[in-house]
Amino acid sequence: MRVRDVMTRDVVTVTPETPVRDACALLAERGFTMLPVVDRSGTLLGVVTEADALRDRLPIDPRTLVHGEPRRGRSLPRRTVAEVMGEPPVGTAPGTDVADVARRMLEHGVRSAPVVDGKRLVGVITRRDMLRAVSRDDRTLEAEVRHRLGLYADPHRWTVRVVDGRVSIQDELDDERDRHVAAVLAGAVAGVVDVTFPEAERAAGRR
Repeated sequence: MRVRDVMTRDVVTVTPETPVRDACALLAERGFTMLPVVDRSGTLLGVVTEADALRDRLPIDPRTLVHGEPRRGRSLPRRTVAEVMGEPPVGTAPGTDVADVARRMLEHGVRSAPVVDGKRLVGVITRRDMLRAVSRDDRTLEAEVRHRLGLYADPHRWTVRVVDGRVSIQDELDDERDRHVAAVLAGAVAGVVDVTFPEAERAAGRR
């Protein structure tokens, strides 16, 4: 399963000139943890995270200060996204394996990552996108696997069963080369966790 198979393509972005207050509003209203920062051509320049947007924007309540004395030396909050944005902890390309991106996102403790084609932003992949993919029901997976196999060869030659995301395929012609192609096609379906050919495996065990 590749990033392009599960990523969100309709991405909410900001520019370096966007006020930090507007970025805060977008993060809060949309439930995002990160916003990509792009220029007018769609080139990714960086990201602004919840932590970036909050920096210096929460002054100490004066009621908590002794005798109400104001805190001195506090810097003013930064006004534009350009002043707070940073490099994305995890970035990826459309053709990257989702398993690799998920591992890196977990290592860095982030919930989303920008997807770029060269330098141009083409999407965002989130943990929610991944969860949506792995939670697809077996009937939907079976229909998509059958469809992909049918585009490759006679659809009537394949017997397909899916249980808990595990695909079992029987090839009427029992062709080893075609089994390899079928395994690749089925394994690329979002939500498929394993592909087996029980008849071929049994035959191999008898030899």
